[in-house]
Amino acid sequence: SGFIPRCPFFFTNIMVVALSADFDKAVEIADIFPEESTKLLQQVISNDGDDEETSKLKEQAIYKLADLYTKQGKVAELGTLLKSIRPFFSTIPKAKTAKIVRTIIDSVSKIPNSVRLQIELCLESIEWTRSEKRTFLRQRIEARLAALYLQTKDYSQALSILTNLIREVKRLDDKLLLVEIQLLESQVHHALRNLPKARASLTSARTTANSIYCPPTLQAEIDMQAGTLHAEEKDYKTGYSYFYEAFEGFSSLEDERAVLALKYMLLCKIMTNNSEDVHQLINGKAAIRYAGPDIDAMRAVAKAHTDRSVHAFEAALKSYHKELADDSIIHAHLSALYNTLLEQNLCRLIEPFSRVEIAHVSKLINLPLPQVEAKLSQMILDKKFLGILDQGAGCLVVFDEPPQQKTYPAALETIENLSKVVDSLYEKASKLS
Repeated sequence: SGFIPRCPFFFTNIMVVALSADFDKAVEIADIFPEESTKLLQQVISNDGDDEETSKLKEQAIYKLADLYTKQGKVAELGTLLKSIRPFFSTIPKAKTAKIVRTIIDSVSKIPNSVRLQIELCLESIEWTRSEKRTFLRQRIEARLAALYLQTKDYSQALSILTNLIREVKRLDDKLLLVEIQLLESQVHHALRNLPKARASLTSARTTANSIYCPPTLQAEIDMQAGTLHAEEKDYKTGYSYFYEAFEGFSSLEDERAVLALKYMLLCKIMTNNSEDVHQLINGKAAIRYAGPDIDAMRAVAKAHTDRSVHAFEAALKSYHKELADDSIIHAHLSALYNTLLEQNLCRLIEPFSRVEIAHVSKLINLPLPQVEAKLSQMILDKKFLGILDQGAGCLVVFDEPPQQKTYPAALETIENLSKVVDSLYEKASKLS
Protein backbone atom coordinates (compact mmCIF):
# COMPACT_ATOMS: atom_id res chain seq x y z
CA SER A 1 0.00 0.00 0.00
CA GLY A 2 1.42 3.32 -1.14
CA PHE A 3 1.37 6.51 0.88
CA ILE A 4 -1.07 9.17 -0.40
CA PRO A 5 -0.32 12.60 1.15
CA ARG A 6 -3.32 14.47 2.57
CA CYS A 7 -2.36 17.73 0.85
CA PRO A 8 -4.96 20.08 -0.71
CA PHE A 9 -2.45 21.09 -3.38
CA PHE A 10 -2.03 17.45 -4.42
CA PHE A 11 -5.81 16.91 -4.80
CA THR A 12 -6.16 20.24 -6.63
CA ASN A 13 -3.53 19.12 -9.12
CA ILE A 14 -5.38 15.83 -9.73
CA MET A 15 -8.64 17.76 -10.26
CA VAL A 16 -6.98 20.19 -12.74
CA VAL A 17 -5.46 17.27 -14.69
CA ALA A 18 -8.87 15.55 -14.86
CA LEU A 19 -10.57 18.78 -15.98
CA SER A 20 -7.85 19.38 -18.56
CA ALA A 21 -8.35 15.86 -19.92
CA ASP A 22 -12.12 16.44 -20.18
CA PHE A 23 -11.56 19.75 -21.98
CA ASP A 24 -9.05 18.26 -24.44
CA LYS A 25 -11.42 15.38 -25.20
CA ALA A 26 -14.32 17.81 -25.72
CA VAL A 27 -12.28 19.85 -28.22
CA GLU A 28 -11.15 16.70 -30.00
CA ILE A 29 -14.66 15.28 -30.54
CA ALA A 30 -16.44 18.63 -31.05
CA ASP A 31 -16.89 18.21 -34.81
CA ILE A 32 -17.80 14.49 -34.70
CA PHE A 33 -19.91 14.23 -31.52
CA PRO A 34 -21.07 17.76 -30.65
CA GLU A 35 -23.59 16.55 -28.01
CA GLU A 36 -20.93 14.59 -26.09
CA SER A 37 -18.54 17.54 -26.39
CA THR A 38 -21.21 19.89 -25.01
CA LYS A 39 -21.75 17.66 -21.93
CA LEU A 40 -18.01 17.51 -21.20
CA LEU A 41 -17.64 21.30 -21.54
CA GLN A 42 -20.63 21.86 -19.23
CA GLN A 43 -18.95 19.59 -16.62
CA VAL A 44 -15.76 21.66 -16.82
CA ILE A 45 -17.70 24.95 -16.46
CA SER A 46 -19.81 23.69 -13.51
CA ASN A 47 -16.71 22.64 -11.53
CA ASP A 48 -16.49 24.34 -8.10
CA GLY A 49 -12.70 24.93 -8.20
CA ASP A 50 -11.62 28.57 -8.00
CA ASP A 51 -7.82 28.33 -8.35
CA GLU A 52 -6.02 30.02 -11.27
CA GLU A 53 -5.59 26.89 -13.42
CA THR A 54 -9.22 25.82 -13.02
CA SER A 55 -10.43 29.35 -13.84
CA LYS A 56 -8.37 29.35 -17.05
CA LEU A 57 -9.83 25.98 -18.09
CA LYS A 58 -13.38 27.15 -17.31
CA GLU A 59 -12.83 30.32 -19.34
CA GLN A 60 -11.59 28.31 -22.35
CA ALA A 61 -14.52 25.90 -21.96
CA ILE A 62 -16.99 28.83 -22.00
CA TYR A 63 -15.51 30.14 -25.28
CA LYS A 64 -15.53 26.66 -26.82
CA LEU A 65 -19.12 25.95 -25.73
CA ALA A 66 -20.27 29.33 -27.10
CA ASP A 67 -18.57 28.46 -30.40
CA LEU A 68 -20.31 25.05 -30.48
CA TYR A 69 -23.74 26.59 -29.81
CA THR A 70 -23.09 29.18 -32.54
CA LYS A 71 -22.24 26.51 -35.12
CA GLN A 72 -25.40 24.59 -34.20
CA GLY A 73 -27.53 27.77 -34.26
CA LYS A 74 -28.66 27.28 -30.63
CA VAL A 75 -29.65 30.83 -29.72
CA ALA A 76 -31.59 30.04 -26.52
CA GLU A 77 -28.72 27.89 -25.17
CA LEU A 78 -26.29 30.81 -25.59
CA GLY A 79 -28.61 32.99 -23.51
CA THR A 80 -28.86 30.28 -20.83
CA LEU A 81 -25.05 29.92 -20.82
CA LEU A 82 -24.57 33.64 -20.18
CA LYS A 83 -26.95 33.54 -17.20
CA SER A 84 -25.56 30.29 -15.72
CA ILE A 85 -21.92 31.48 -15.57
CA ARG A 86 -22.63 34.70 -13.64
CA PRO A 87 -21.50 33.21 -10.28
CA PHE A 88 -18.14 32.43 -11.96
CA PHE A 89 -17.67 36.16 -12.76
CA SER A 90 -17.17 36.98 -9.07
CA THR A 91 -13.97 34.83 -9.05
CA ILE A 92 -12.25 36.42 -12.10
CA PRO A 93 -11.05 39.96 -12.94
CA LYS A 94 -13.63 42.45 -14.30
CA ALA A 95 -11.77 42.78 -17.62
CA LYS A 96 -12.12 39.03 -18.26
CA THR A 97 -15.82 39.19 -17.31
CA ALA A 98 -16.36 41.96 -19.85
CA LYS A 99 -14.56 39.96 -22.54
CA ILE A 100 -16.65 36.80 -21.88
CA VAL A 101 -19.98 38.70 -21.90
CA ARG A 102 -19.13 40.55 -25.14
CA THR A 103 -17.90 37.31 -26.78
CA ILE A 104 -21.16 35.48 -26.01
CA ILE A 105 -23.29 38.40 -27.30
CA ASP A 106 -21.08 38.46 -30.43
CA SER A 107 -21.65 34.71 -30.83
CA VAL A 108 -25.43 35.26 -30.77
CA SER A 109 -25.07 37.93 -33.48
CA LYS A 110 -23.51 35.36 -35.85
CA ILE A 111 -26.76 33.35 -35.85
CA PRO A 112 -29.31 34.60 -38.43
CA ASN A 113 -32.56 36.23 -37.23
CA SER A 114 -31.37 36.55 -33.63
CA VAL A 115 -31.58 40.35 -33.24
CA ARG A 116 -34.52 40.22 -30.82
CA LEU A 117 -32.74 37.74 -28.53
CA GLN A 118 -29.60 39.91 -28.65
CA ILE A 119 -31.67 42.88 -27.46
CA GLU A 120 -33.18 40.77 -24.64
CA LEU A 121 -29.72 39.52 -23.62
CA CYS A 122 -28.34 43.07 -23.61
CA LEU A 123 -31.26 44.40 -21.52
CA GLU A 124 -30.90 41.55 -19.02
CA SER A 125 -27.10 41.96 -18.86
CA ILE A 126 -27.49 45.72 -18.28
CA GLU A 127 -29.76 45.02 -15.29
CA TRP A 128 -27.17 42.57 -13.93
CA THR A 129 -24.29 45.05 -14.38
CA ARG A 130 -26.31 47.73 -12.56
CA SER A 131 -26.90 45.42 -9.58
CA GLU A 132 -23.21 44.40 -9.57
CA LYS A 133 -22.08 48.04 -10.11
CA ARG A 134 -19.97 47.16 -13.16
CA THR A 135 -20.13 50.57 -14.86
CA PHE A 136 -17.55 49.96 -17.61
CA LEU A 137 -19.22 46.75 -18.79
CA ARG A 138 -22.70 48.33 -18.61
CA GLN A 139 -21.62 51.21 -20.87
CA ARG A 140 -20.18 48.78 -23.43
CA ILE A 141 -23.37 46.68 -23.48
CA GLU A 142 -25.54 49.83 -23.73
CA ALA A 143 -23.51 50.94 -26.78
CA ARG A 144 -24.11 47.49 -28.27
CA LEU A 145 -27.84 47.77 -27.49
CA ALA A 146 -27.99 51.16 -29.27
CA ALA A 147 -26.36 49.55 -32.34
CA LEU A 148 -29.02 46.80 -32.26
CA TYR A 149 -31.81 49.39 -32.05
CA LEU A 150 -30.27 51.11 -35.09
CA GLN A 151 -30.35 47.74 -36.87
CA THR A 152 -34.05 47.26 -36.02
CA LYS A 153 -34.79 50.92 -37.00
CA ASP A 154 -35.89 51.84 -33.47
CA TYR A 155 -34.10 55.20 -33.75
CA SER A 156 -35.74 57.00 -30.80
CA GLN A 157 -34.60 54.28 -28.36
CA ALA A 158 -31.08 54.32 -29.85
CA LEU A 159 -30.78 58.12 -29.53
CA SER A 160 -32.12 58.06 -25.97
CA ILE A 161 -29.43 55.54 -24.91
CA LEU A 162 -26.63 57.34 -26.79
CA THR A 163 -27.46 60.79 -25.35
CA ASN A 164 -27.15 59.49 -21.77
CA LEU A 165 -24.08 57.42 -22.61
CA ILE A 166 -22.16 60.37 -24.15
CA ARG A 167 -22.78 62.44 -21.00
CA GLU A 168 -21.56 59.57 -18.76
CA VAL A 169 -18.53 58.60 -20.83
CA LYS A 170 -17.34 62.21 -21.15
CA ARG A 171 -17.23 62.42 -17.34
CA LEU A 172 -15.21 59.18 -17.12
CA ASP A 173 -12.92 60.31 -20.01
CA ASP A 174 -13.05 56.93 -21.79
CA LYS A 175 -12.16 58.38 -25.19
CA LEU A 176 -12.12 55.13 -27.17
CA LEU A 177 -15.68 54.27 -26.12
CA LEU A 178 -16.67 57.91 -26.74
CA VAL A 179 -15.48 57.66 -30.37
CA GLU A 180 -17.58 54.50 -30.88
CA ILE A 181 -20.67 56.14 -29.36
CA GLN A 182 -20.29 59.38 -31.37
CA LEU A 183 -19.85 57.38 -34.58
CA LEU A 184 -22.99 55.38 -33.73
CA GLU A 185 -24.87 58.61 -33.05
CA SER A 186 -23.82 59.90 -36.49
CA GLN A 187 -25.16 56.72 -38.11
CA VAL A 188 -28.51 57.08 -36.29
CA HIS A 189 -28.89 60.73 -37.38
CA HIS A 190 -28.00 59.72 -40.96
CA ALA A 191 -30.68 57.02 -40.87
CA LEU A 192 -33.14 59.72 -39.72
CA ARG A 193 -31.98 61.90 -42.66
CA ASN A 194 -30.74 64.58 -40.23
CA LEU A 195 -27.49 65.30 -42.10
CA PRO A 196 -26.36 68.40 -40.13
CA LYS A 197 -26.47 66.45 -36.84
CA ALA A 198 -24.87 63.40 -38.50
CA ARG A 199 -21.96 65.59 -39.66
CA ALA A 200 -21.63 67.20 -36.22
CA SER A 201 -21.47 63.79 -34.46
CA LEU A 202 -18.92 62.51 -36.99
CA THR A 203 -16.75 65.64 -36.51
CA SER A 204 -16.83 65.05 -32.73
CA ALA A 205 -15.84 61.37 -33.26
CA ARG A 206 -12.92 62.32 -35.53
CA THR A 207 -11.72 65.03 -33.12
CA THR A 208 -11.75 62.57 -30.21
CA ALA A 209 -10.09 59.86 -32.35
CA ASN A 210 -7.22 62.24 -33.24
CA SER A 211 -6.29 62.56 -29.56
CA ILE A 212 -5.88 58.79 -28.95
CA TYR A 213 -4.65 55.65 -30.68
CA CYS A 214 -7.59 54.60 -32.83
CA PRO A 215 -7.79 50.88 -33.75
CA PRO A 216 -7.68 50.27 -37.55
CA THR A 217 -11.22 48.81 -37.59
CA LEU A 218 -12.70 51.87 -35.89
CA GLN A 219 -10.73 54.22 -38.18
CA ALA A 220 -12.08 52.37 -41.23
CA GLU A 221 -15.64 52.71 -39.85
CA ILE A 222 -15.12 56.48 -39.39
CA ASP A 223 -13.84 56.78 -43.01
CA MET A 224 -16.84 54.78 -44.24
CA GLN A 225 -19.29 57.10 -42.45
CA ALA A 226 -17.43 60.19 -43.74
CA GLY A 227 -17.65 58.83 -47.30
CA THR A 228 -21.37 58.12 -46.88
CA LEU A 229 -22.12 61.67 -45.70
CA HIS A 230 -20.08 63.26 -48.51
CA ALA A 231 -21.92 61.08 -51.03
CA GLU A 232 -25.25 62.24 -49.55
CA GLU A 233 -24.14 65.83 -50.25
CA LYS A 234 -23.34 64.86 -53.87
CA ASP A 235 -19.61 65.40 -53.21
CA TYR A 236 -18.72 62.06 -54.79
CA LYS A 237 -15.02 62.82 -55.35
CA THR A 238 -14.36 63.40 -51.64
CA GLY A 239 -16.66 60.47 -50.81
CA TYR A 240 -14.60 58.23 -53.09
CA SER A 241 -11.35 59.12 -51.29
CA TYR A 242 -12.90 58.26 -47.90
CA PHE A 243 -14.35 54.99 -49.22
CA TYR A 244 -10.91 54.13 -50.60
CA GLU A 245 -9.34 54.68 -47.15
CA ALA A 246 -12.07 52.51 -45.58
CA PHE A 247 -11.52 49.81 -48.22
CA GLU A 248 -7.77 49.71 -47.54
CA GLY A 249 -8.40 49.53 -43.78
CA PHE A 250 -10.96 46.71 -43.97
CA SER A 251 -8.96 44.87 -46.65
CA SER A 252 -5.78 44.84 -44.52
CA LEU A 253 -7.80 43.34 -41.63
CA GLU A 254 -9.57 40.87 -43.98
CA ASP A 255 -12.89 42.32 -42.81
CA GLU A 256 -15.93 41.38 -44.94
CA ARG A 257 -16.98 45.06 -45.00
CA ALA A 258 -14.19 45.66 -47.55
CA VAL A 259 -16.65 44.51 -50.27
CA LEU A 260 -19.15 47.16 -49.13
CA ALA A 261 -16.49 49.91 -49.25
CA LEU A 262 -15.49 48.75 -52.76
CA LYS A 263 -19.16 48.86 -53.85
CA TYR A 264 -19.44 52.45 -52.65
CA MET A 265 -16.18 53.36 -54.45
CA LEU A 266 -17.66 52.02 -57.70
CA LEU A 267 -20.92 53.90 -56.99
CA CYS A 268 -18.99 57.20 -56.67
CA LYS A 269 -17.29 56.55 -60.01
CA ILE A 270 -20.65 55.90 -61.70
CA MET A 271 -22.27 58.99 -60.14
CA THR A 272 -19.41 61.23 -61.40
CA ASN A 273 -19.90 59.87 -64.97
CA ASN A 274 -16.64 57.91 -64.80
CA SER A 275 -18.23 54.51 -65.52
CA GLU A 276 -15.24 53.53 -67.68
CA ASP A 277 -13.05 53.56 -64.52
CA VAL A 278 -15.26 50.88 -62.92
CA HIS A 279 -13.84 48.08 -65.10
CA GLN A 280 -10.29 49.19 -64.28
CA LEU A 281 -11.02 49.24 -60.53
CA ILE A 282 -12.72 45.84 -60.53
CA ASN A 283 -9.78 44.20 -62.28
CA GLY A 284 -7.22 45.91 -60.04
CA LYS A 285 -4.92 43.86 -57.81
CA ALA A 286 -6.60 44.96 -54.56
CA ALA A 287 -10.19 44.41 -55.72
CA ILE A 288 -9.96 41.24 -57.82
CA ARG A 289 -10.19 38.93 -54.78
CA TYR A 290 -13.57 40.43 -53.88
CA ALA A 291 -15.21 39.30 -57.13
CA GLY A 292 -18.79 38.14 -56.57
CA PRO A 293 -22.45 39.15 -56.96
CA ASP A 294 -21.92 42.57 -55.33
CA ILE A 295 -19.20 43.57 -57.78
CA ASP A 296 -21.08 42.02 -60.74
CA ALA A 297 -24.11 44.17 -59.81
CA MET A 298 -22.04 47.39 -59.93
CA ARG A 299 -20.46 46.29 -63.23
CA ALA A 300 -23.94 45.83 -64.75
CA VAL A 301 -25.04 49.29 -63.51
CA ALA A 302 -21.86 50.88 -64.89
CA LYS A 303 -22.45 49.28 -68.31
CA ALA A 304 -26.10 50.46 -68.37
CA HIS A 305 -24.96 53.98 -67.47
CA THR A 306 -22.27 53.99 -70.19
CA ASP A 307 -24.82 52.79 -72.77
CA ARG A 308 -27.43 55.31 -71.49
CA SER A 309 -29.87 52.40 -71.49
CA VAL A 310 -32.88 52.64 -69.16
CA HIS A 311 -33.83 49.01 -69.91
CA ALA A 312 -30.35 47.69 -69.09
CA PHE A 313 -30.52 49.70 -65.86
CA GLU A 314 -33.89 48.17 -64.92
CA ALA A 315 -32.62 44.69 -65.84
CA ALA A 316 -29.60 45.17 -63.55
CA LEU A 317 -31.89 46.27 -60.68
CA LYS A 318 -34.07 43.16 -61.17
CA SER A 319 -31.18 40.69 -61.57
CA TYR A 320 -29.26 42.02 -58.57
CA HIS A 321 -32.16 43.09 -56.35
CA LYS A 322 -30.52 41.89 -53.12
CA GLU A 323 -27.18 43.58 -53.87
CA LEU A 324 -28.68 46.90 -55.06
CA ALA A 325 -32.20 47.49 -53.70
CA ASP A 326 -31.59 46.01 -50.22
CA ASP A 327 -28.68 48.41 -49.59
CA SER A 328 -30.36 51.72 -48.62
CA ILE A 329 -27.35 53.88 -49.58
CA ILE A 330 -26.86 52.26 -53.01
CA HIS A 331 -30.62 52.25 -53.65
CA ALA A 332 -31.04 55.98 -52.88
CA HIS A 333 -28.23 57.05 -55.21
CA LEU A 334 -29.19 54.64 -57.99
CA SER A 335 -32.80 55.89 -57.86
CA ALA A 336 -31.52 59.42 -58.50
CA LEU A 337 -29.28 58.11 -61.28
CA TYR A 338 -32.19 56.22 -62.89
CA ASN A 339 -34.35 59.37 -62.86
CA THR A 340 -31.54 61.39 -64.47
CA LEU A 341 -31.03 58.70 -67.12
CA LEU A 342 -34.76 58.52 -67.86
CA GLU A 343 -34.98 62.34 -68.17
CA GLN A 344 -31.99 62.45 -70.54
CA ASN A 345 -33.55 59.75 -72.72
CA LEU A 346 -36.95 61.50 -72.80
CA CYS A 347 -35.38 64.90 -73.63
CA ARG A 348 -33.44 63.31 -76.49
CA LEU A 349 -36.61 61.66 -77.88
CA ILE A 350 -38.89 64.72 -77.74
CA GLU A 351 -36.26 67.17 -79.03
CA PRO A 352 -37.29 66.88 -82.76
CA PHE A 353 -41.01 67.39 -82.00
CA SER A 354 -43.19 70.42 -81.30
CA ARG A 355 -46.28 68.22 -80.80
CA VAL A 356 -46.14 64.45 -80.26
CA GLU A 357 -48.47 61.74 -78.96
CA ILE A 358 -47.50 60.50 -75.50
CA ALA A 359 -48.24 56.94 -76.69
CA HIS A 360 -45.62 57.42 -79.45
CA VAL A 361 -43.00 58.58 -76.90
CA SER A 362 -43.91 55.57 -74.74
CA LYS A 363 -43.42 53.28 -77.75
CA LEU A 364 -40.06 54.87 -78.65
CA ILE A 365 -38.67 54.50 -75.11
CA ASN A 366 -40.45 51.15 -74.61
CA LEU A 367 -41.88 51.98 -71.19
CA PRO A 368 -45.49 51.86 -69.85
CA LEU A 369 -47.65 54.85 -70.89
CA PRO A 370 -48.65 55.88 -67.28
CA GLN A 371 -44.97 55.93 -66.23
CA VAL A 372 -43.94 58.08 -69.23
CA GLU A 373 -46.90 60.45 -68.73
CA ALA A 374 -46.14 60.89 -65.01
CA LYS A 375 -42.44 61.51 -65.72
CA LEU A 376 -43.15 64.09 -68.47
CA SER A 377 -45.57 65.87 -66.13
CA GLN A 378 -42.91 65.97 -63.40
CA MET A 379 -40.27 67.26 -65.85
CA ILE A 380 -42.57 70.10 -66.98
CA LEU A 381 -43.18 71.10 -63.33
CA ASP A 382 -39.41 70.95 -62.64
CA LYS A 383 -38.88 73.16 -65.75
CA LYS A 384 -36.64 70.59 -67.44
CA PHE A 385 -38.32 71.73 -70.68
CA LEU A 386 -41.17 74.08 -71.66
CA GLY A 387 -44.41 72.41 -72.64
CA ILE A 388 -47.86 71.20 -71.64
CA LEU A 389 -49.66 67.85 -71.59
CA ASP A 390 -52.84 67.94 -73.65
CA GLN A 391 -54.52 64.99 -71.96
CA GLY A 392 -57.71 65.34 -74.01
CA ALA A 393 -55.78 64.66 -77.21
CA GLY A 394 -53.15 62.49 -75.45
CA CYS A 395 -50.38 64.74 -76.75
CA LEU A 396 -47.30 66.53 -75.46
CA VAL A 397 -46.93 70.09 -76.77
CA VAL A 398 -43.33 71.34 -76.62
CA PHE A 399 -42.60 75.10 -76.71
CA ASP A 400 -39.43 76.72 -77.99
CA GLU A 401 -37.19 78.41 -75.46
CA PRO A 402 -38.21 82.11 -75.42
CA PRO A 403 -35.43 84.56 -76.34
CA GLN A 404 -33.95 86.12 -73.23
CA GLN A 405 -34.72 89.80 -72.79
CA LYS A 406 -31.53 91.68 -71.94
CA THR A 407 -33.32 94.94 -71.09
CA TYR A 408 -34.75 93.83 -67.72
CA PRO A 409 -31.50 92.39 -66.25
CA ALA A 410 -29.61 95.51 -67.43
CA ALA A 411 -32.23 97.82 -65.85
CA LEU A 412 -32.08 95.90 -62.56
CA GLU A 413 -28.28 96.12 -62.53
CA THR A 414 -28.43 99.90 -63.16
CA ILE A 415 -30.93 100.41 -60.31
CA GLU A 416 -28.75 98.31 -57.97
CA ASN A 417 -25.65 100.39 -58.82
CA LEU A 418 -27.61 103.65 -58.34
CA SER A 419 -28.78 102.38 -54.93
CA LYS A 420 -25.13 101.80 -53.91
CA VAL A 421 -24.17 105.34 -55.09
CA VAL A 422 -27.05 106.91 -53.11
CA ASP A 423 -26.06 104.95 -49.95
CA SER A 424 -22.45 106.05 -50.35
CA LEU A 425 -23.43 109.73 -50.78
CA TYR A 426 -25.73 109.50 -47.73
CA GLU A 427 -22.88 108.15 -45.58
CA LYS A 428 -20.56 111.00 -46.70
CA ALA A 429 -23.28 113.60 -46.06
CA SER A 430 -23.82 112.17 -42.55
CA LYS A 431 -20.12 112.58 -41.75
CA LEU A 432 -20.09 116.20 -42.94
CA SER A 433 -23.08 117.11 -40.77
